[in-house]
Amino acid sequence: MPIQPAQPPPRIWLTSGGCNSMEPRPQQMAALASPDISTVADASNSPENVRNHAESGPGQGKRNPTGLLIVNADDWGRDSNTTKKIFECRRSGTISSVSAMVFMADSEAAAALAREAGIDAGLHLNFTLAFSSSTCPAKLQERQRALSAYLSRHSLAQVVFHPGLARSFEYVVNAQLDEYTRLYGAAPRRIDGHHHMHLCANVQFSRLLPAGTLVRRNFSFRRGEKSLVNRLYRQALDRRLAKRHLIVDFLFPLVPLEPRTRLENIRRLAYDSVVEVETHPVNADEYSFLTEGEASRWAGEVPIATHFARPNVDGCKL
Repeated sequence: MPIQPAQPPPRIWLTSGGCNSMEPRPQQMAALASPDISTVADASNSPENVRNHAESGPGQGKRNPTGLLIVNADDWGRDSNTTKKIFECRRSGTISSVSAMVFMADSEAAAALAREAGIDAGLHLNFTLAFSSSTCPAKLQERQRALSAYLSRHSLAQVVFHPGLARSFEYVVNAQLDEYTRLYGAAPRRIDGHHHMHLCANVQFSRLLPAGTLVRRNFSFRRGEKSLVNRLYRQALDRRLAKRHLIVDFLFPLVPLEPRTRLENIRRLAYDSVVEVETHPVNADEYSFLTEGEASRWAGEVPIATHFARPNVDGCKL
């Protein structure tokens, strides 16, 4: 069944002045205009063409890959065991980047390790899991508890803007942005969220995420996997994201690992699209897949990226 991406999410490109400018470099314009770099986000983004992307690969015309397969590990710094598992996957060459939590038990040590080892770390915004750092301010903990209670109350809470919590959302977001900057020495250029709550209405409609940052989109679903209303809402939200932020072409969770045809279809999409695969190596099945050779065999001729970057553009990071 064809996968239905949001329309029209832009391809990731590197900006001319860090990530503060949305204008591509001249060589990027040339690369984007190349007929060999087709994207599932162009005018031909029909279900049939998306299926053709999924069915293309090394055996189809023997083209070199022009896309990107990014495997991103969430919850970096949540606790020492989570950090350890992710780092072991990184040493195996199966993790491109991490999403770092702040104000958590291992946040300080994880940040130091990431900076020392050159690990690409974005910010993993957290509204629902209690901050566990002994140095977390009491006021921040109180504000976050209120947000967690609201977001956990009902499955639709995240799609409803709560005016009474607007200041608390702003406070909690800004505190995490500032703490990330303190720990990593620079503001985050990439942002996602625990349980994807960075996409909740209060964050998005208040524009709390810095413009120009790379922000995680909604999961990509096959037709029939979610209701039509659900898919339309996600597509509308992704279109809104694309107006202020950089987003990838597709996002999938690593699990389920079976059937393996699912993972093969994801790999094929990455042959000429930018695909992010979200993983949690603290889970035993994902850890085994990432450290025992299966991930490398799966990637094949579309190697797992070494960081969150636009392909074929000077090897630079976003």
